[in-house]
Amino acid sequence: MTMQKYRILIVDDEKNIIKGVSATLRDNNYDVESALSAEEAIEKFSNGSFHLVITDLKLPGKSGVELLEFTKAKDPDIPVIMITAFGTIENAVEAMKKGAFNYLAKPINPDELVTLTSEAIEKYELRKENTTLRTELKEKYSFGNIIGKSSSMKKIYDVMQMVANTQSSVLITGESGTGKELVARAIHYDSDRAKRSFVTIDCASIPSEIMESELFGHEKGSFTGAHERKTGLLELAEEGTVFLDEIGELDQNLQKKLLRFLQEREILRVGGTKRIKLNVRIIAATNKDLEAEVKENRFREDLYYRLNVISLSIPPLRDRKDDIPLLANHFLDKLNQLEGKQIQGFDDEVIQIFTKYDWPGNVRELENIVERAYVLCPGVNISIKYLSSKLRDLMKDRSEEFDELNLVETEKQLIVRALNKTSWNQSKSAEILGISRKQLRTKMKNHGLLPA
Repeated sequence: MTMQKYRILIVDDEKNIIKGVSATLRDNNYDVESALSAEEAIEKFSNGSFHLVITDLKLPGKSGVELLEFTKAKDPDIPVIMITAFGTIENAVEAMKKGAFNYLAKPINPDELVTLTSEAIEKYELRKENTTLRTELKEKYSFGNIIGKSSSMKKIYDVMQMVANTQSSVLITGESGTGKELVARAIHYDSDRAKRSFVTIDCASIPSEIMESELFGHEKGSFTGAHERKTGLLELAEEGTVFLDEIGELDQNLQKKLLRFLQEREILRVGGTKRIKLNVRIIAATNKDLEAEVKENRFREDLYYRLNVISLSIPPLRDRKDDIPLLANHFLDKLNQLEGKQIQGFDDEVIQIFTKYDWPGNVRELENIVERAYVLCPGVNISIKYLSSKLRDLMKDRSEEFDELNLVETEKQLIVRALNKTSWNQSKSAEILGISRKQLRTKMKNHGLLPA
């Protein structure tokens, strides 16, 4: 496979500088173009993009700083290295504050040039990867990927869209497997915080004795084993979103400290003395009834109200059965894209079973069952035989119920026929049917045939 050849633009009004820098970079397999002024460099951009710009600070006409500003406006990911004379290093440092990657002092050291170029290109690639990843995440966790047409889900979409760009805390409630984290991510990636971090903290899985350090960080030497400073997860999410999953599992001591953070928007690392201001949005989720937990004094009432500014209750799958076929086909499409098979859909019997089942594991359970059937199915449609025996038994139960309904309806029709034949004389009808008059009256009552 051919390695990508990176394009570098060298801008300097000294031809000897251009000649030396270009030769060094070409020897290191870079594709180099040059310009004697910022205006010429800007013109070069119209013929294609570059992975790196190396420019002198002082240029005839527009300055190197103005070229830096043009480059960053065109593509903020393109790194710019400033070339400066010894007496203007201070100006180069100022340029770095405006977004320059670094600077090279004249006379240019070839080894330093190669090292800085390699670092700048590596940073460019990393930024592009991050941009691509964030775009993919935004698409993956957009509102459109939360499948559902039921009225309850439509209400949830409406609230999500209204609150996405606010700073308010959100509390998401619902049974395990209903997709609470998916909703939280969708809110984050549709907000103005989408380019910042989304940090998940599972309050149920992190031991309480280390949770404070995980949330707020700690200073070196603050406790046995604290060999270096640790940045907490709240701090890592600066300008982004923290998702506190299973918030109902947080112990009382940490509830108090989290409340203080929500009130003051600042943290204190374990063992630290300096308070750190943070701009972080909190989205919390729980499968517990927090109001009941408050009444039982297991969850702080003041924290509950701080978290419950916006409330979203995700319904269990059994209460939104219209969404089940949509979800099943959505998971099937995802698997087709991932695995390369082309399974077209589900047999009618399978969809009947899916809509009859109560789904105690909710959406997560449905996804797992679709994946299991997908793996086992060699054909174009998933049939009942690729489901677990537990689900297949539901079809048997359904058949028995259907037979029972048929018998009930048939009995009613026979009674009505006998009654019509005898002008609704109950004694004669009972005789035709071979039962007692008392038995007939009981059956007529069960079928709603007795006059009011």
